[in-house]
Amino acid sequence: MKRSTERILTTHAGSLPRPDDLLEMLRARADGQPLDERAFDARLRSAVAEIVREQVAHGLDVVDDGEQGKTGFSVYTNERLAGFELRPGASAPSQFATSREHRDFPEYYQAGARMPSGAGAIRPPGRVCTGPIAYVGQSQLQRDLDNLKAALEGVAATEAFVPAISPSMVSLQHTNEYYRTDEEYEAAIADAMHEEYKAIVDAGFLVQIDDPHLVTQYMRKPELSLAQCRQWAEHHVEVLNHALRDIPRDRIRFHTCYSINMGPRVHDMELKDIVDIILKIHAGAHSFEAANPRHEHEWRVWENVKLPEGTILIPGVITQSTVLVEHPELVADRILRFASVVGRENVIAGADCGFATFAGASEIHPKIAWAKLDALVAGARLASQRLWGGSQ
Repeated sequence: MKRSTERILTTHAGSLPRPDDLLEMLRARADGQPLDERAFDARLRSAVAEIVREQVAHGLDVVDDGEQGKTGFSVYTNERLAGFELRPGASAPSQFATSREHRDFPEYYQAGARMPSGAGAIRPPGRVCTGPIAYVGQSQLQRDLDNLKAALEGVAATEAFVPAISPSMVSLQHTNEYYRTDEEYEAAIADAMHEEYKAIVDAGFLVQIDDPHLVTQYMRKPELSLAQCRQWAEHHVEVLNHALRDIPRDRIRFHTCYSINMGPRVHDMELKDIVDIILKIHAGAHSFEAANPRHEHEWRVWENVKLPEGTILIPGVITQSTVLVEHPELVADRILRFASVVGRENVIAGADCGFATFAGASEIHPKIAWAKLDALVAGARLASQRLWGGSQ
């Protein structure tokens, strides 16, 4: 994994806005409508080439395919895992309907209208686990890897990553009717997802594990105490590390967030209550929220944390939780705080979360999202000048 050895490198959390015509194809596929697969593959390939070129043109260093071919950062596994039965009406249980947030702010969250998966989101039918789980998404994954490789030819990206969902997000979104215990169910998912993670790394890319569930559990489950959520998280990390076995740590990025964009968010788990468990994950870099008003102060937590050797932090220095575009000077200040605590070479500037985690639903207009990414790059340039000197 590349480090910020000469300047602060920049990246983002994974998902980026998709073109309208591709969204129409994704919606048709999710709705089970006829779709010209050759036309879809061709448009997806060109969309990935376009999004990679745009990332590089905006000055981003560590890029991805923008998750252009996925209906959502988590639900894409519906097409890649066997053992699940399509069952209309069996959609994933709401993460929020009985949460601490909904309990205290019901008027704000009424009908889920303010959630990122609300109006406009492409919603695949629900699935239930009714048989042995196995990975069957080799062709879709290979398509994504080939598209990204082709898109990187002739562009000046420093490195590339591929997002992949965590095992616990899969188990959260699907009811188990086959395995005798939750532990057996989780282990089967981890074994299946291991194939995807390893294939990404074997193809020469970094794998980024997207795992909001790790820190969102506390908000989702008001009946659980902080201690119980920590106990759950310890087990969760054991399952994830099993899925990451035999993959070099320095090829793995881990991203977590709180599953809410705009909202009061007074019940977000605090970093100080989970950071020790996060650092047990077999990952060389950690991407997390650090730019929004609920978490910006948490940079100080890292003053009292001993990072495992070689660990890189990818703090969010811009956020998807407001349409305000951050000033580059503010972005630079945020970067400098982390550099002062963990060392400049251990910081890559990132974003709190993705800007289009569910296809067709985004609270940040694409033009604003790119303006924020411009601010990220400009802020990193200012921070680099102060940390290394020269024009950078």
